[in-house]
Amino acid sequence: MADQTSPEDPSTSAGVPDAPTVEADQATIVELSKKRGIAFPSSEIYGGLRSSWDYGPLGVELKENIKQQWWRSMVQLRDDIVGLESAIMMAPEVWQASGHLESFSDPLVECSDCHKRWRMDHLEEAAEAKGEEGPIVCPDCGGELTDPRNFNLMFKTFHGPLEDEGSIVWLRPETAQGMFVDFSTVQRTARMKVPFGIAQMGKSFRNEITTGNFIFRTRE
Repeated sequence: MADQTSPEDPSTSAGVPDAPTVEADQATIVELSKKRGIAFPSSEIYGGLRSSWDYGPLGVELKENIKQQWWRSMVQLRDDIVGLESAIMMAPEVWQASGHLESFSDPLVECSDCHKRWRMDHLEEAAEAKGEEGPIVCPDCGGELTDPRNFNLMFKTFHGPLEDEGSIVWLRPETAQGMFVDFSTVQRTARMKVPFGIAQMGKSFRNEITTGNFIFRTRE
């Protein structure tokens, strides 16, 4: 009886080189995205706006394709989920009831030398990971940091012609809040039985102290 042997893996065969490994840092990806018309800095001809990005001809088509596929699979092909598009600006009482006005904040510190701002909890985590002891200083210049103060992450604006205390509204910091507020109305009008789901796509806004990571972490 002939010996049975498994065929040799072609990827490890003699004379066949391994596939090259390509590594690209974020700066390279950002530059390629700009050249290919996927995404580029907003307002770039005027110096740009930090953490704001525009989607170009290829980028906007890619986004639309993803949105259409997601909506079809999550809403149109299911009987237990309905769609919603709620307003970006909501009554201030919504955010008071949800606790956002009181506790939706990060600890902000500022360098007394270079005036860059940082999240204190992030600096503390980095110092703990490195085993550093003593006072925390500015990561960029080593300057002294101010005492932490709470910084609310919501964008404030005015609703109507007057810019007074009674006209203050907030851009929603999370897309889901409209689904919570409209839940009973959606259930009644769509004649849904619990449990059911509500799906929504849209923008939310967070006035974060530090941003970055290309389009994956922005204020809008």
